[in-house]
Amino acid sequence: MLWFAQWRSRPPERLLIAPQDIRTGDPTTAADIYAGYYAFGGKIVNAHGRSPFSINPPSLEWARVLAGFGWLRHLRAADTSLARANARALVKEFILLRGRPGNGNDPAWESDVVARRTLSFLSQSPMLLEGVNFDDYRRVMRVLARGFWRLNQEASDGLAGESRLTAAIAMSSFALCAQGGAPLLKRAVPLLIEQLNKQILPDGGPIGRNPQTLLDLLLDLLPLRQAFAARGQAPPPELLNAIDRIMPALRMFRHGDGSLALFNGMGATAADRIATVLAHEDTRGQPLENARYSGYQRLEANNALVIIDTGPPPPPLFSRAAHAGCLSFEFSLDRERVIINCGSPGVNRPSLNASARATAAHSTLTLDDVSSCAFGAQTGLRSWFGDEVIAGPQQVPVHRDETAAGVSLVASHDGYLSRFGLIHERGLVLLADGLRLAGTDRLIATPGLSPPDVNYVIRFHLHPSVATKRTSDGAGVLLQLASGATLLFEAGGLPVDVEESIFFASPGGPRPCEQIIVYGSAGDISEISWSITRWRQADDAAALI
Repeated sequence: MLWFAQWRSRPPERLLIAPQDIRTGDPTTAADIYAGYYAFGGKIVNAHGRSPFSINPPSLEWARVLAGFGWLRHLRAADTSLARANARALVKEFILLRGRPGNGNDPAWESDVVARRTLSFLSQSPMLLEGVNFDDYRRVMRVLARGFWRLNQEASDGLAGESRLTAAIAMSSFALCAQGGAPLLKRAVPLLIEQLNKQILPDGGPIGRNPQTLLDLLLDLLPLRQAFAARGQAPPPELLNAIDRIMPALRMFRHGDGSLALFNGMGATAADRIATVLAHEDTRGQPLENARYSGYQRLEANNALVIIDTGPPPPPLFSRAAHAGCLSFEFSLDRERVIINCGSPGVNRPSLNASARATAAHSTLTLDDVSSCAFGAQTGLRSWFGDEVIAGPQQVPVHRDETAAGVSLVASHDGYLSRFGLIHERGLVLLADGLRLAGTDRLIATPGLSPPDVNYVIRFHLHPSVATKRTSDGAGVLLQLASGATLLFEAGGLPVDVEESIFFASPGGPRPCEQIIVYGSAGDISEISWSITRWRQADDAAALI
């Protein structure tokens, strides 16, 4: 009966408020758009005087970003009459050319794109609607109402995953902003509450385990909270509670340089967006340390920081960006990142996603060059499972202990148990003075059986700013940081190698870096101890080659 409800509901005549867009804009991008250059999703198109909505898109992602209208914030940032006129003209072109869902698979009417367009039109409505004629105002209102009912219908038809929450946020925002939107709000808020309770875990982490999700959600939820206040309505307690839980979880992933740790789909950190959302935090709270629901641990001592992935993969619907990085860790000192994961290359470079999701792209142990998770896209099962994780660790027990000497952690996962009969256990100890991080990797065989003769590799990917130099005995690597500090990596006397690696999550695109390698056979050595220690030249002047 949703079609009947839509038929009876006249589009609201006007908007009463405009939610704040707290994402930053770039006036130079506005100049490019006015000149006819549209750079979206890693592709640049010169429209040559034509409407961008009539152009055959160079990629699906380009088409989605164009029709999502998030780029309107750049025209707003330009703050000129020319930019405002350009924004209105482009919105009018979209409405005339693409303003109704077609019979084909138009990306402009995909649920995520409709939701993003709704939020963009609402937040930029002062620029789009101030002083326009009645017909143009009514066209915008109609396309907004059409988007609301489109999202409402898809939610009723089983829209799932992160898209369901995004739809609920957009629907709630439109209902709050529109005159006479109370009946629409009654439809939207229950869906919003349902999805906040489902997708934000008790410790504030996202169900999909991607740190980027927290940042993106705050950029949408904070303006929604303000919209409730602007209309004189009390926000749902679930909304306020979700924001309060997300803030410490977001801080948990932050390194000293402000970037977020590279786990489960996280790519380059937008520093301006981090600063924006943290500026809206009233409590200035401490970062979460033990996130047992979302599967992360944070060890901190003095100026040393370790962040560890200690969770199984997310539920399948939320695993399309998840990585096979169980028990991987990142390590930083002050504002300098040292040990990293390779991170996600983002939607602009889909050909690199398979490599970035593999266990080998993470600072942890791999067996026989096999990932601890299996992905539908990499096993010939894409038609059934897409990019979802279809197999991976199920049991990831964690024990954490804090004493005056430091903080220790022991965790294990069974991602290799069915294939190799081995459980990977990792222990980490960070001393209270932050001068030493000690680790142990163990391969535990099924009771009563000897460890199989399978090769392992333990990788420690290094940030591109870290320079390396081998020690003379080949059993250690000196890590030279940009600040001048030096660290010594050792593996209990075992030989270590330094090989090439790649940092996918650089803001300017993938960059070469290095990785420390410790390798062997589980049948020969099934327990490997290693350490990263602050090194002083006076301690061992003969260590260098």
